Amino acid sequence: MQDVRKKILLGDNQDLTKLGLIHALAGMRWVDEISDIDTKKELTTRLLKWSDAIVILDYTLFDFSDASELINISDRFRNTHWILMSEELSTDFLKRVIYSSESFSIIFKDCSYSELILALEQAAKGERFICSKAFNILTNKSVPEPTVEENRLTTTEREVLQLIALGKTTKEIAAERNLSFHTINAHRKNIFRKLEVNNIHEATKYAIRAGIIDMSDYYI
Repeated sequence: MQDVRKKILLGDNQDLTKLGLIHALAGMRWVDEISDIDTKKELTTRLLKWSDAIVILDYTLFDFSDASELINISDRFRNTHWILMSEELSTDFLKRVIYSSESFSIIFKDCSYSELILALEQAAKGERFICSKAFNILTNKSVPEPTVEENRLTTTEREVLQLIALGKTTKEIAAERNLSFHTINAHRKNIFRKLEVNNIHEATKYAIRAGIIDMSDYYI
């Protein structure tokens, strides 16, 4: 039985995932308190009070500009243990965080419930857990590729989406392609409408799945 009770900081804005995590944590006697976090600033503020907390975080849904910011925070709070739980993480990203610190555990959202429980129990002991899918990626073993969605965009729209996903503003894209701001803005609206997405994050996830951008370009 775990002697030390742990605070949990939960950074995931997907309601079903959050409910599943809370359900899994509810039966663990070592859990002291669970608190939601929504931004990098809020995360840092909480860690100033709970420096030995366990952070369960979907990096891809958070406001980090790159992996370096996450690694810098982990260096600052060395007693914190991190469970990075996402749908997609690139090989380069995985290598950077895993090699940077023993405090990072990795689990994908399509992993089994038993692996989730193992990740939580290992974190409570201050030990790393790497799920089987992440291990296979890191060792270059065969991992099923995500299904590529049907191409619904024109060539120009795909090129604009690529630039959006890489962090370019509408003004920057217009200057780069020698087009007007209004033309690029119209392309942007058409892209979002065709893909049935509401924000840049959702559009970027499509761009990754469709191979429009490389995951390492996005995460690193």
